[in-house]
Amino acid sequence: MHEQSALAGPTTGALDSVELRRLLDAERRRYELVESAANDGLWHWDIAHDRVHFSPRWKELLGYAEHEIDENINEWLDRVHPDDRERVLSALRAHIEGLTSHFENEHRVMHETGVYRWVVCRGIAGRDEQGKALEFGGSLTDVTHRKVAEEQLAHRAFYDPLTNLPNRALFLDRLRHALRRATRRKDFAFAVLFLDIDRFKVINDSLGHMAGDRLLVMVARRLEVSLRPGDSVARLGGDEFTVLLDDIKDISDATTVAERIQKELSAPFDIGGQEIFTSSSIGIACSTTGYQRPEDVLRDADTAMYRAKARGRARHALFDTAMHAHVLRQLQLEAELRRAVERGEMFVQYQPIVALGEGRVSGVEALARWRSTERGLVDPGEFIPVAEETGLIQPLGRWVLREACIEAMQWRSQSSAGACTLSVNLSSKQLSQPDLANVIDEVLRETELPAEHLQLEITESAILDHPEAAASTLRRLKQLGVRLSIDDFGTGYSSLSYLQRFPIDALKIDRSFVQHLGVDRAIDGDDARIVRAIVMIGRNLGKQVIAEGVETADQLALLRDVGCDFAQGYFFAKPLDGAACRNLLLVARRW
Repeated sequence: MHEQSALAGPTTGALDSVELRRLLDAERRRYELVESAANDGLWHWDIAHDRVHFSPRWKELLGYAEHEIDENINEWLDRVHPDDRERVLSALRAHIEGLTSHFENEHRVMHETGVYRWVVCRGIAGRDEQGKALEFGGSLTDVTHRKVAEEQLAHRAFYDPLTNLPNRALFLDRLRHALRRATRRKDFAFAVLFLDIDRFKVINDSLGHMAGDRLLVMVARRLEVSLRPGDSVARLGGDEFTVLLDDIKDISDATTVAERIQKELSAPFDIGGQEIFTSSSIGIACSTTGYQRPEDVLRDADTAMYRAKARGRARHALFDTAMHAHVLRQLQLEAELRRAVERGEMFVQYQPIVALGEGRVSGVEALARWRSTERGLVDPGEFIPVAEETGLIQPLGRWVLREACIEAMQWRSQSSAGACTLSVNLSSKQLSQPDLANVIDEVLRETELPAEHLQLEITESAILDHPEAAASTLRRLKQLGVRLSIDDFGTGYSSLSYLQRFPIDALKIDRSFVQHLGVDRAIDGDDARIVRAIVMIGRNLGKQVIAEGVETADQLALLRDVGCDFAQGYFFAKPLDGAACRNLLLVARRW
């Protein structure tokens, strides 16, 4: 028994040791299996012996083979991006010292190729009974694709995709910071420039949207090189750009930059081998006005830009309080204009058009008039631009057309007015209406006015701003049977090339060419030559010619001498209400 016991003891101990090794080997194999299967890189830091085990996957994530990474914590830390390293070390120290429940940090680590990859490193420390960290284990996850996607989303949120310039949101944020600096520092000032590319719509419509986009990109690059270091340029949308001039000494710094930009943009642009010339209108608002909100700065710079454009384009204008007061008046005018039709404040007057060959009235032009309860009689030059800018011109234009057609039908009951032509103006906003032809057809059907008795007057600029759309709309209008004339002829910039392209019946000579006719009988003056040339163009192209603004007998005589077909103006009659105009038609007066 003693021998058996003696033998049994060692035998049992040997079996326990083998079993322990077997268990340890099985545990190691399980760990290696998990380690190899894990998509993340695993690491274990033996803090007591300052030795780190990095899994093969950890090394692979950074582009290294198994033998190329030592068991040293600096193999990781030395590869952390310099801008991120202190943050990583602080987080590690905080967890080792027991200040945080776990370690988690997102940072950049250099790949073997030299490119930084974004990773998330997570871990937790093993501690003794006193809470001292003895070991530290965790994982490394490559999140580069997610970070790139997030950066792309952030970029799209704050940058214009076409020009890669900051967008409105980012520009307003920078402007907000500038306002805060101006509040803190009394010696700090800034300015905002609001730019609009002159005639961009013409270029875009003529050459196509791809050429227009190319022009915007080229403008963006020229703006960047025109600025001082520290200044910002953004694209708000369309052909509108803004510039933030930081820390200016006085307003002359802003005007100097504006002049430099205008000079830079005046040079030709080469787009697809074609030279394109353009210019910019620039509005300037300065922080010395005392702004509280970035939107207000942008609004006032925009207001100044429109003032610059109204003065003839290719120039800049400084915002002042008078402009702000003007804007407020315009807003009030808009509010009142919206209620004018409902209140019955709008009415139509008619100015006779005389056939010079027969000396009798052959038509009338319908003119919108407004007698405001608050303002009295409002000048059309004041409310028509507001109506066009706000879009009110469309319902107002439809109302004028309908009222005038009803009036014209009442005149038709008198035999002498039966052949009278009714002329009605169309604005550029109306011409751009996709359903314009349907609207006019509906009014003609409703009022029963024959289409051939309606003549629609369109300005040159309305046609030339959107030539393709205008051509399509005018063709549809001609199919209705109405007549078409170009109003203010001679004040545009390329009308002659369009005269045969568009189905135009008549040309209307602008009053600016008529008003000086007959002064000292200057039949050979420049205005007389222009009028004679327009009449000749009309005759050669088979189009009638109408002169507006006739105020004297000498002007009438000269228009007859050059063969003008029709004329209107105060010499014949001022604009009349419907009843007075009907009486004039009944009298059938001759001139």
